[in-house]
Amino acid sequence: MSKDASTVIVIGLLVFLLLLMVAGWYSRKRRQAHIGAPSAPPAGLSTGQPRFTGKYVATTLAGDRLNRVNVHGLGFRANCGIDAHSEGIIVARAGSQELWIPRADLRAFSRASWTIDRVVEQNGLQVIEWTLDGTEVDSYFRMDDPEACEQALESVVGNERRSK
Repeated sequence: MSKDASTVIVIGLLVFLLLLMVAGWYSRKRRQAHIGAPSAPPAGLSTGQPRFTGKYVATTLAGDRLNRVNVHGLGFRANCGIDAHSEGIIVARAGSQELWIPRADLRAFSRASWTIDRVVEQNGLQVIEWTLDGTEVDSYFRMDDPEACEQALESVVGNERRSK
């Protein structure tokens, strides 16, 4: 086999694999089409904690760290800011709409060491467990100041609802 033929075969295989990845991504979006869109933050919120900055890592279906939610822009990592208000939490992700998580939809918050494509030191990820349009989900964050962010989240979620 000539070098040119080998090159064409390898490039063809790579293109085929890329097409399979794209098809898988869109197939996941179709399977998750029943999940409703997050709400925009309401006007007239109470004064919240200062914004906590960090990285938005992923949102997965609750309890399944390998099942990423791909709909409504939740499938992409981004820089983020979290604002804690007594009425709920605003997650501002770079390049996406702000996410509003009402206090009534918050289930708990916890820590984790890994999720779908991120492994960090022990308890290096903050997890906000919430309900998105009737579907329980877990959102993972890598915050710049995790302790301060956790205290602000505790003021919203409350000790009685905290998991783990």
